Amino acid sequence: MAEPPAPAEPPRPSAVLTDDQAAWFQSMVDAIVANVERVLLGKTHVIRLAVTALLSEGHLLLEDVPGTGKTSLARALAESISGTSSRIQFTPDLLPGDVTGVGVYDQRKGDFEFHPGPVFANVVLADEINRASPKTQAALLEVMEERQVSVDGVTHRLAPPFMVIATQNPVEQAGTYRLPEAQLDRFIMKASIGYPDHASMVRILEGADHPAHDTVLPTVVMGDMVTTMTKLARSVHVDPSINDYVSRLVDATRSADEVRLGVSVRGGLALIRTAKTYAAALGRAYVVPDDVKTLAEPVLAHRIVLDPEAEFDGVTAGSIVANVVLETPPPLDGTLV
Repeated sequence: MAEPPAPAEPPRPSAVLTDDQAAWFQSMVDAIVANVERVLLGKTHVIRLAVTALLSEGHLLLEDVPGTGKTSLARALAESISGTSSRIQFTPDLLPGDVTGVGVYDQRKGDFEFHPGPVFANVVLADEINRASPKTQAALLEVMEERQVSVDGVTHRLAPPFMVIATQNPVEQAGTYRLPEAQLDRFIMKASIGYPDHASMVRILEGADHPAHDTVLPTVVMGDMVTTMTKLARSVHVDPSINDYVSRLVDATRSADEVRLGVSVRGGLALIRTAKTYAAALGRAYVVPDDVKTLAEPVLAHRIVLDPEAEFDGVTAGSIVANVVLETPPPLDGTLV
């Protein structure tokens, strides 16, 4: 397989994204996606969602069965951006200090010295996050929100870019602590990798002698370029009609009969942020309604709390979002000029 081209020089960020900047942004995202897909075959859409979350300065929650490539996704993403990665296996006895780091007393200096935990990486895989106690979950989620760790009264900042990919097993629930709604709201997206299709599975079996964890991917985007890309994504134009559309979608989730708790304000902001990044990744300097429709379920569904009766009847948050998108008219193309 041919090596990816060397990263191009990033353009200087501006107040409004230009067509040239959008074209460069698209080429960089395409390079990252193609690079990650070398170890996660046939999962282009999920990889794009992960890259969108990263460039939107958010975090990703993956709900999937074991063995679908969650660890490979996190490691490949970190290698693609010349970043560091770490994996934390969440268990009931995991302590907050095991995640964030602890202060260790140094007898020679007569003082405590901070030993960073595994959260000090660019891409952190929090495997089976719902198996740890709520106190440990809260420690990680605080780091996700503040991007810093405070130990013994001293604050330690995390170097950008920083992203947490947390996983949950939807099948095995014994010994787990369900993430509260307020904590689920901290994840900008929720997605599922799923099993590969037949053609991808055949390719995986053909490469059984070369496990994915033995593959070292080349860097396609440097870490400082990721920071530039996040700034460029913020400058994507959002027409007032798109803001109105997102607001109507959010309102519709709150008024649905089967819903006990609808999408929060943070959810609406997350949808706009990710839509801007997604538009730039497609080479556009502006958001269109299709960007919002594509991202509505991964961004909004996990923020919805259903009525127990509706849940018992088989209604899902994803179906609620799908109905809301179907029934809420998007703005006309003419309003996006």
